[in-house]
Amino acid sequence: MKYKAVIFDLDGTLVNSIKDIADAMNVVLEKRQYPTYNYETYKTFVGSGVRSLVVKALPDANPKDKEVEACLNDMMQVYSEVCTAKTKPYEGILELLEELNAKNIKVSVLSNKEDTLTKKIAAFLLPEFLSPVLGLKVEVDKKPNPKVALETCDAMQVKPEETIFVGDTDVDILVAKNANMLPVGVSWGFRDKESLINAGSKHVLEHPSDLIKIVTS
Repeated sequence: MKYKAVIFDLDGTLVNSIKDIADAMNVVLEKRQYPTYNYETYKTFVGSGVRSLVVKALPDANPKDKEVEACLNDMMQVYSEVCTAKTKPYEGILELLEELNAKNIKVSVLSNKEDTLTKKIAAFLLPEFLSPVLGLKVEVDKKPNPKVALETCDAMQVKPEETIFVGDTDVDILVAKNANMLPVGVSWGFRDKESLINAGSKHVLEHPSDLIKIVTS
């Protein structure tokens, strides 16, 4: 087979986490008597890490660094306590991961969510054979910077051109292109199909099992 590995984004790709993310951020906003948002709005806020989410959620278009840091700390504390309360794998994801593993396709996770939270959610909801599972450690390294994606290939001992990157946002499609991997979008995530195609996705999955056809082509 041409492809030997798949790197998945986490939120909006493997798991539907928007309710826990939104609930936690709304607690932070309510504490400060700021306006809160519904789940659909939060779908437009996610994708570039928790700091970016906080900045987008604050009412000031250009919030001060001190407030961003305070809200970020609060958000991390609240979210770490509830991050698996409502979050669940999308239908068909666990079956897909098992099938990829049965075909000896290496599978990993690369998220812009903070690293400890990424690992916590993956350990709670996803199979143990996903490796490595990586979240954001250094802001400058977040997707679409290809650095960590390429390091993931090294860890799995595969070439970038032998790797498929699967995600639900333009950020995921761009990191795939920047790393010379096959960019594949998903239709069930936090962005629409058109935005994924416009970003350069070569395929957009309608169901998780559709990935098997690409892997075995």
